[in-house]
Amino acid sequence: MTTPLSLPELRSRYRADKAALLDTLKTSHTAERSVRPLLGRLSKLTDAMLTQLWNAAGLGAPMALLAVGGYGRGELFPHSDVDVLVLMPNAFSTDNDSALKQRIESFIGSCWDAGLEIGSSVRSVGDCLAEAEKDVTVQTALLECRHITGNAALSKDFQAQFARAVDPQAFFVAKTLEMRQRHTKFEDTPYALEPNCKESPGGLRDLQVILWVAKAAGFGDNWKALARNGLATPFEVKQIERNEALLSLIRARLHVLADRREDRLIFDMQNALAATFGYVMPAPPVPGAPRPKKSGQQVRPSEQLMRRYYWAAKAVAQLNQILLMNIEERLNPSTHAPRRINDRFNDKAGMIDVTSDDLYQRNPHAILETFHVYQTVVGVKGLSARTLRALYNARGVMDAAFRKDPINRETFRKIIMEPEGITHAMRLMNQTSVLGRYLWTFRRIVGQMQHDLFHVYTVDQHILMVLRNVRRFFIVEHAHEYPFCSQLASGWDKPWLLYVAALYHDIAKGRGGDHSELGTVEVKRFCRDHGIGDQDAELISFLVREHLTMSHIAQKSDLTDPDVIAAFAKRVGNERRLTALYLLTVADIRGTSPKVWNAWKGKLLEDLYKRTTRALGGAVPDPDAEVEARKREALVQIALYAMPFEAHKPLWDTLDVSYFMRHDAPDIAWHTKHLSRHVTTESPIVRCRRSPVGEGLQVLVYTQDQNDLFARICGYFDQGGFSILDARIHTTNKGYALDTFQVVTTMELDEHYRELTSRLENGLSNAIAKQLPLPNPSKGRVSRRVRSFPIAPRVTLKPDEKAQLWLLNISASDRVGLLYSVARVLARHEVSVQLAKVATLGERVEDTFLISGAQLQHNRKQLEIETELLEALSANA
Repeated sequence: MTTPLSLPELRSRYRADKAALLDTLKTSHTAERSVRPLLGRLSKLTDAMLTQLWNAAGLGAPMALLAVGGYGRGELFPHSDVDVLVLMPNAFSTDNDSALKQRIESFIGSCWDAGLEIGSSVRSVGDCLAEAEKDVTVQTALLECRHITGNAALSKDFQAQFARAVDPQAFFVAKTLEMRQRHTKFEDTPYALEPNCKESPGGLRDLQVILWVAKAAGFGDNWKALARNGLATPFEVKQIERNEALLSLIRARLHVLADRREDRLIFDMQNALAATFGYVMPAPPVPGAPRPKKSGQQVRPSEQLMRRYYWAAKAVAQLNQILLMNIEERLNPSTHAPRRINDRFNDKAGMIDVTSDDLYQRNPHAILETFHVYQTVVGVKGLSARTLRALYNARGVMDAAFRKDPINRETFRKIIMEPEGITHAMRLMNQTSVLGRYLWTFRRIVGQMQHDLFHVYTVDQHILMVLRNVRRFFIVEHAHEYPFCSQLASGWDKPWLLYVAALYHDIAKGRGGDHSELGTVEVKRFCRDHGIGDQDAELISFLVREHLTMSHIAQKSDLTDPDVIAAFAKRVGNERRLTALYLLTVADIRGTSPKVWNAWKGKLLEDLYKRTTRALGGAVPDPDAEVEARKREALVQIALYAMPFEAHKPLWDTLDVSYFMRHDAPDIAWHTKHLSRHVTTESPIVRCRRSPVGEGLQVLVYTQDQNDLFARICGYFDQGGFSILDARIHTTNKGYALDTFQVVTTMELDEHYRELTSRLENGLSNAIAKQLPLPNPSKGRVSRRVRSFPIAPRVTLKPDEKAQLWLLNISASDRVGLLYSVARVLARHEVSVQLAKVATLGERVEDTFLISGAQLQHNRKQLEIETELLEALSANA
């Protein structure tokens, strides 16, 4: 007779056996097809452990132990919870039986002691049925319950009662609504840069939803059963099983690598995970060796893995939609009566339904016609399961001949030029893989990651987001979002020109070289193939080629310099081009990340647009006239402050033309209000107000000038947790610094406005007055994304076009204290900052400074400054 093992022995054996199983998951030799058996073996190993602990606790036959949730399916991931149900007959209750309660508590405690991450519930049969009726989550968990040990008859009887109690229609509605909410949480895209392989759209949960609703409806609890019941084709089952295996292997390896439950493909894990699949960085080219035929950038291992993940998730999302629609139609046949649209399509419950399964094989022209019908038929909101399946099976039809077919090109041209429905049509074409198969260049960027620290979408999703943003400028209901853009769009005659430019502006990403130039070549070919006239094609090509120009100039140049405006006006050529480029630029910046766009960037772009419009109107910029106009406007506002007659003169007499060119009339009036009586003050003056151009605060600093003043101010902002969006530096002819900063903070401005302004005005003036040694920059943690994908710091220093001042450009991964670190280096070399343009693009900074200083005239000192700046940018990177 075998001697029962003690708890320490049980724990030791379980952990050893589990470790042996997990070791097989760590290497690239484990194929996807073997992951399900491995997870099943881990589940059976856990079953055996629980059975021994159940018996050791003296829990006998009257009760049963059931596995629920994912564990109930018989697939246990390495660090998933072991969810169990202690099922009791209705006559039993732990409330009146303290001995039974103690045995159950002993069992659950021993599970934890043995190293099982257990999630347990103790319920009678009646309690389970009552809870399931109230809570769809409980209902879902019980739907997959599986007998482990104890009273098998009790388990069987409960499962039979539960199956009779489930309402398939109500359950289907509840789970599909739940799925939509989950998809919304993940922005309805599988293409996030750090997707959740379980919960994101196209993840494992989407496959589980299909099996849940199918099982509840009695259509089967596995993929082959769904095929036998006519809900899936053998080909679809094969695709589902292949992609499910890949996603399961990714999830299992994430658990093993993280040594905890981790379902997100976070940046920290992507390279290590890619290594387990055998992905390696391509070897650099050997000097003198022949170059490979296929040019392009080296692809990171993480990018190779993520590209594969995205394609799998996309396939899962498509198949999820097809199968759920089939189940819904089977549950509600009476609501799916077809209504004729034309000879090829019917309207079936608001979905476009092909009239025959082989329509696309017989008539390939109908593929693109599907999406034109989707745009133009009122009341249609999607594609039926039959249509989705037909498209899925027609991918082989969309070959080179299909792309060159004149009828298909004309249909695509119609889709682009339709006044409505372009965003939804393009997204649907991408979801069904039609867009990438018709535009082969688009296929190359589907699921392609971007490691520039400010794009948070893959290239294809970013392009479709920009297309959506452009479209919203032309929709009246969205005019409140960007009124100036909507105003310009209302006078634009051909919106489709902007749609094509949006579709192609980043189409050449990832090929190496300048993607704007490469994209221009591609879009010219598109225009030629689709019969777009020379004038329209030239405008589209200009937009693709110059789509980065306007944002670069707005964020890096002095917009008060007439030469900057004149050069940009010459590059643009005319107002039509300028308007189109402005609309595309705003849409592009908005489409990179929710964090990148802010009101200050919007104002810079709008200022550049308006000043360039005036220059294009033929008016030669007259600085004197512009200054006088601003002074008159400022005086009107000053009059509202009830200041004495000519109270502005003491301050204005100390200011030169450059001050009035760089500041708007409202800022001039605000400065005058606070400084006119303190022109020769010996104490620093600091004043704050809400920023007139959006979020954050505007801060005025007026004090006697000093070499390290900019660094001292930046140091105070850094220590106080403020981020600088913009800095306008001016020195009066009396030797006073008159500086204006736009700053933001993580604190809620409405709630803490008085506290923040008081702290800033007092604290910053004291910091300037006390002249204490500059503090060390604060050291904050860099983000995971910056750690995983750092960019090499870059510094360029060159004279400006007039050779009077110097332009300093820096580019680096963002971190706390970065701007202050740069300012300290400049202060150490007695370099004065005349203008600062601070551009934060997600987690990357692109800052430009106009500087002056005697040391900049010497080459050796320039090298010292550049070297120290690179060291400051690299610190803690």
